[in-house]
Amino acid sequence: MVCIERMLTIKRVPTVVSNYQESGSSEDLKSRTEGCGRNCLGDCCLPVSKLPLYVFKNAEHERVEEDIHGSCNGGSPQISSLNNLLLGQWENRMNRGLFRYDVTSCETKVIPGKYGFIAQLNEGRHLKKRPTEFCIDKVLQPFDENKFNFTKVGQEEVLFRFEPNKGKTSFYFHSSPVDSEKDSPSVVAINASPIEYGHVLLIPRVLDLLPQRIDRDSLLLAFQLAKEASDPFFRVGYNSLGAFATINHLHFQAYYLSVPFPIEKAPTCRTMSSKRPYETGVVVSKLLNYPVRGLVFEGGCKLHDLCNAVASSCISLQDNNIPFNLLISDRGKRIFLLPQCYAEKLARGEVNQELLDTQVNPAAWEISGHMVLKHRKDYDEASEQYAWRLLAEVSLSEERFQDVKRLVCEAANLQPEDEYNSIQQEARYDSTSPQVTTHLHQGFLVLH
Repeated sequence: MVCIERMLTIKRVPTVVSNYQESGSSEDLKSRTEGCGRNCLGDCCLPVSKLPLYVFKNAEHERVEEDIHGSCNGGSPQISSLNNLLLGQWENRMNRGLFRYDVTSCETKVIPGKYGFIAQLNEGRHLKKRPTEFCIDKVLQPFDENKFNFTKVGQEEVLFRFEPNKGKTSFYFHSSPVDSEKDSPSVVAINASPIEYGHVLLIPRVLDLLPQRIDRDSLLLAFQLAKEASDPFFRVGYNSLGAFATINHLHFQAYYLSVPFPIEKAPTCRTMSSKRPYETGVVVSKLLNYPVRGLVFEGGCKLHDLCNAVASSCISLQDNNIPFNLLISDRGKRIFLLPQCYAEKLARGEVNQELLDTQVNPAAWEISGHMVLKHRKDYDEASEQYAWRLLAEVSLSEERFQDVKRLVCEAANLQPEDEYNSIQQEARYDSTSPQVTTHLHQGFLVLH
């Protein structure tokens, strides 16, 4: 058995609720703020706050460099200052008891098999996660300030603001006033119901009250976070409405997992590319031998080329009411776009009762191969066949997937390519034959 131990020592602490989770406010909080008394992220408190500030170098127009710092499948990742800051601040919040449960006590294992699906037993998330407060059949819905949103989060849950620098250097300030009249600040905060170590939320322009919909600027910010972290084990995810986003306030999620996701190891086949390859250089492939049909965006002469192609594709799916998930991998160099229909099948009563009983809602992390299970029995009996069956229910049919490809091709100004050997390589999208090999040993455990 091979084991991975965390670099940082984690102190176990009792779980308590944070300030924003209580309905009322107290006099001691009022004495520490000039706002509403709850020290929240709303326009009552944030403009008079002095949150920590991480100013990142603007790499939007930098040329894409070759990978020289290792990857998920080998090599030692370069440690960035952002990593040290994020992990240190995240542990600080854990020691202060700001999480709903202790995620470090959750059992995690890699399921024996060719794919290496990762299973986690997370009973706390099942019992304490915030419920969804909107309908699931519309990808685009207006922001509703009466529903839970991130302006109601206490500032103690914020790790730092995350803002661009016009220059080529990154800086960190322990305290910096917010100029809300100039720009609405973007923040990195803890996910109070974490899935993994270092689980955070990126909330772009929090005071603008943006609904959960992709735009180019917000997606570029997520790319910048992945690039600035410069760690192949740090991934950024996005869930649209209808694809198991639970809060209709624009946000991305990110966390560390020190093994490859199965989706990152799946073979691919080129299917589209830039019409002007020498100017933009974006290549789009489709997943092969994986239970969910999806597209993989790579390349780009500059970071904004890749971002523009992905953003244009997401906007087109949103406008056509097609739910989707995103996984930003390999420090922002590889992006998985995963249209899905699981919620639609749930509404029509077409999901097998055995899968329903697990109460797993397959979002970006689950589709990528990190299965967050809510019951001990499901965890103990987890198999590659179960993971395959669940994810196969998520996937669009081949006919609908072809429609998505046409939308993406047009929206991102791409041209179709011959799908080399696709007939020979194409996997069956059912529950019977996982075929991707894994570099992990069976029974491999991830220790917290």
